[in-house]
Amino acid sequence: MTDLSRFPITQKWPAQHPDRLQLYSLPTPNGVKVSIFLEEVGLPYEAHLVSFQTNDQMSPEFLSLNPNNKIPAILDPQGPGGEPLALFESGAILVYLAEKTGQLLPADPTRRYETLQWVMFQMGGVGPMFGQLGFFHKFAGKEFEDKRPRDRYVAESRRLLGVLDQRLTGRGWIMGNDYTIADIALWPWVNTLANFYEAGDLVGLSDFKEVRRVLEAFLARDAVQRGLNSPARS
Repeated sequence: MTDLSRFPITQKWPAQHPDRLQLYSLPTPNGVKVSIFLEEVGLPYEAHLVSFQTNDQMSPEFLSLNPNNKIPAILDPQGPGGEPLALFESGAILVYLAEKTGQLLPADPTRRYETLQWVMFQMGGVGPMFGQLGFFHKFAGKEFEDKRPRDRYVAESRRLLGVLDQRLTGRGWIMGNDYTIADIALWPWVNTLANFYEAGDLVGLSDFKEVRRVLEAFLARDAVQRGLNSPARS
């Protein structure tokens, strides 16, 4: 049995199955990227809830794994060379798991880099912009009388949705017929924008029929539904 006791995070979240990949997360658009991937490929894992309500992400144990105090993070007991690997940042984790399992990332170098560019598109554009829009539309930003910050993120979110809509014309998924980590990275954020942030009307989501089509196909996947609820909230 793998010994993970040298990792302080296991003191706060003991591993019941130390031979399985350990996921420290919360069902947010970044957090569910990893759980959806794991559900899609069937890789056994143990999910640990990192509660923001109790500031678990600021605990010394969590910071020992991710000094940037953000979810998700993983501890893979079977990392490269058979040694445990601790990893944070959802995009990096997706690439690592895709390469580890040989799934959901094309082997052809050209298509591999094309896929990665769309993962980076999400990491550098969709995630930050949709997240800021959510802040100004649903959360504390509502208290500001000046709506220019909100409107800035509305305009940029619409632009990004337009890029996605154009890309998806004539394609089943971001990479055509192949469902990849690019889809797993992007669609939780589009879903959050429309449903959790309740900003669908604000950004005119109905204008982007290709985006809506593929979002529906994504949410219809059984693995996605399981991943969206992992780890289970207490």
